[in-house]
Amino acid sequence: MRSEPAAVLSGAVEPLRSSEPLAGPPVSAQAASLLEEATDLLVLHRDFAAAVERCEAGCDSLGPAAGTGSSAEVKCSLCIVGIQALAEMNRWREVLSWVLQYYHVPEHLPPKILELCILLYSRVREPQVMLEVGSSWLRDITNKSLSEYGSLLELYLLRVLLPLGQFEGAEDLVRGCDVSDSVQQLALLKTICESQCQWTQQEEMHSAAEEQQDTTRETVLGALSQKLLTMLTLLRRALRSMSSHFYLIPYKKMLLAAFMLYLVVVRLDPASPMSLPFLYRLVQLFRQACAAVCSPIRRPPVQD
Repeated sequence: MRSEPAAVLSGAVEPLRSSEPLAGPPVSAQAASLLEEATDLLVLHRDFAAAVERCEAGCDSLGPAAGTGSSAEVKCSLCIVGIQALAEMNRWREVLSWVLQYYHVPEHLPPKILELCILLYSRVREPQVMLEVGSSWLRDITNKSLSEYGSLLELYLLRVLLPLGQFEGAEDLVRGCDVSDSVQQLALLKTICESQCQWTQQEEMHSAAEEQQDTTRETVLGALSQKLLTMLTLLRRALRSMSSHFYLIPYKKMLLAAFMLYLVVVRLDPASPMSLPFLYRLVQLFRQACAAVCSPIRRPPVQD
């Protein structure tokens, strides 16, 4: 199964094979052979790491002289195959730096490679990577004369500037670039205006949702605070009631009962008839203490 970034690039641009006719001066046989090997490794064998290695070797064999003609075509095709192989390995973060090591500056990128990079980073939701690269390419005077300029300008607006909310920069770019078709320029300006309106509506809806969440949170916190206050009040009343019960405990009688219990258990024999009066008195003391603790109203003392 193909990875998500690679699925976007699939079928977008077909790499040039060595069997296709080349215009201009003859290209390096080594570079053409490496291009064919890289394409086979990418499409047939699915060996993406080896495909990237063949592409790098092919670009290195062409050297800096591959600026025009068939050498430039082969170099572009090698880079396209390399981009697709990197995307298949989920190494899309390396794509732009990998390409720029062979073209050095964004203005020298071929239109096909710039298109692939914009599509790739837009798909992975990181269009900001292409913000400076695309702006530099579109503002270059040499690139404005290319036939692909208009389509790349529109792609850059729709996939990079507008998703990032760069409306003023998009408008300045459209007005500053000499688009040959005035109808296309008006259409782009209209698209920018509509996108800005949608962006504003989404911001307002987002702000309203946040305010509603804040209100709900405050309501919930207020209810929790009220419940906590009620619980603390009930707890205070319970502690006060318990303390009042503790004050009603006849401590002297409790101490006397404990002392008599000590005498009965330690000093006297419970089976002896002599200890029966002490046991009877002990039971009476415990009954009086329990009645004082369990009853909310203090009972009258039992007459001795």
